[in-house]
Amino acid sequence: MKKQDFDLTSDPINAEHEELGLPPLHEAIAHPSQHPILKICAWLAILMLITAAGYLLIRLYHFTGSLANAEALIISTFQSKIFWSAVAVGVFAQTIDGALGMAYGITSNTFLLASGVSPAVATASVHIAEVFTTGVSGLSHLKMKNVNAQLFLRLLIPGIIGTIAGAFLVSSIDGNLLKPFISLYLLIMGLYLISKIFRQHKANKSEPKHVAKLAVFGGFVDSVGGGGWGPVVTTTLVGSGQDPRTTIGSVNFAEFFLTFVGAITFSILVEDGPWPIVAG
Repeated sequence: MKKQDFDLTSDPINAEHEELGLPPLHEAIAHPSQHPILKICAWLAILMLITAAGYLLIRLYHFTGSLANAEALIISTFQSKIFWSAVAVGVFAQTIDGALGMAYGITSNTFLLASGVSPAVATASVHIAEVFTTGVSGLSHLKMKNVNAQLFLRLLIPGIIGTIAGAFLVSSIDGNLLKPFISLYLLIMGLYLISKIFRQHKANKSEPKHVAKLAVFGGFVDSVGGGGWGPVVTTTLVGSGQDPRTTIGSVNFAEFFLTFVGAITFSILVEDGPWPIVAG
């Protein structure tokens, strides 16, 4: 029989668990610094963020050819209407995401499609911008001991597979043909989020099932629709009775790696330069 290694300290999280009827956190969950895999992933995430920032700066210089031209491009970007439209969309979308813990991608993609941007460029813009927002979010959850290493690893690889498949699909189909279907998907996801308000869920102490299938589907629809990883994966796991804190933390940390892979895939496949939208 395998011994359960619970964290029995007077941790505020354990107090919440007691109120919800859940067992105390495992030592492995409560103290992620003891997880060599999570420590490696944390440093890898930091390295990936630095690399992404450096890549964008190098690409800007390579595209313009000189520092003077790069400076002129930056000034013209700040003067463009599409940049400030993207700023407004980003503020509004992140306000919703901060309140709900999800829906940045869905909100951003909806506004970008409504403004006439093609589905591939809209989704690419959202994913490239989300590299930095999800990176900070995931590392913050890890620092606050909200990441379950086992759940994180069960989500990671299947989610990446779904993300790449969705990116190839949305990049290979004509935008005018795909836009009505993505708009319908975004409408359904919005209704799905609203329906969650009126549901009551009971705590479930058992291990979540079908995590890999859920991650593949969540990564796929996130790439195709520009959002959906959180609404699909987080709400399903929490709705099945899993611990909200560690579920949200694990899903958010996994989302960074999915978003990073998706951003690279879109950068290769999408010819149009969405950089003013991304910057906004």
